[in-house]
Amino acid sequence: MGLFERLKEGLAKTRGGLAGRIEAVFSGRGLDEETLEELEEVLISSDVGVKASLEICEHLREKQQEIKASGSVNEFIKKEMAAILGNSQPLVTFGESPFVILVLGVNGTGKTTTIGKLASRYVSEGMSVMLAASDTFRAAAIEQLEIWARRAGAGIIKHQSGADPAAVAYDAVEAARHRNIDVVIVDTAGRLHTKSPLMEELKKVKRVIGKAMPDAPQEVLLVLDATTGQNALSQAGTFNDALGISGIALTKLDGTAKGGIIFAIKKELGIPVRLIGIGEGVDDLRDFDPAEFVEALFSK
Repeated sequence: MGLFERLKEGLAKTRGGLAGRIEAVFSGRGLDEETLEELEEVLISSDVGVKASLEICEHLREKQQEIKASGSVNEFIKKEMAAILGNSQPLVTFGESPFVILVLGVNGTGKTTTIGKLASRYVSEGMSVMLAASDTFRAAAIEQLEIWARRAGAGIIKHQSGADPAAVAYDAVEAARHRNIDVVIVDTAGRLHTKSPLMEELKKVKRVIGKAMPDAPQEVLLVLDATTGQNALSQAGTFNDALGISGIALTKLDGTAKGGIIFAIKKELGIPVRLIGIGEGVDDLRDFDPAEFVEALFSK
């Protein structure tokens, strides 16, 4: 199966939900105020977000005569959606080694799995990778990261459960610098079992990484679960306010019939989606290509 076919397969639920419902609005009907209002409801209820939904419908109103002449509402909507997502902005390493990726996200989003898949990708591209087990509040998280490190052929720096997360991150960056490692990926807690608020703990981790290496972390990647819809948008806003997110990995897109949250994130927060998860396999963590995504969403 080709890459595009795999993407189509991974987006089957979203296509059946979002794109299928858009198609149903205009099935045997023209573009008028009634269908526009129905479209608006479909978009908002599919997690596309109020701003993006209103913008798409407003542009449809403005170009109503032109669209009626061409007879292709779907093509216009596809172009509008692609325009909201903008150009592709993949996760690219740059600068002096190591390139440090600080990975954030609440428990259950697929954060550790995303780290493992990312490590596997870099190793397969010939890079050396070090993982930092800075989610020290869950022994299971450290064990899970160790399994991924072995599977990917990456190194790992860990302390015992309950240790200072920032100290683990610091040691990982220091070790990577001395060993000429190309990429460091830092796992973090999704919630804490202590009195210390999560965001303050994560700010400390980020600050300490900067002490180990100026300009690091070069990427602050937030992992979001697409199936949680508007809750994912709320999480993104909170993490961004506290830590300044530079990119998003949107997981479990194969598990939701909504999937419109990708548009809401870009429109309301302006943070680029760098990676999408469309399945369980290592190769199912894909660079996000907006044009390809929209095409796959509407493709039969």
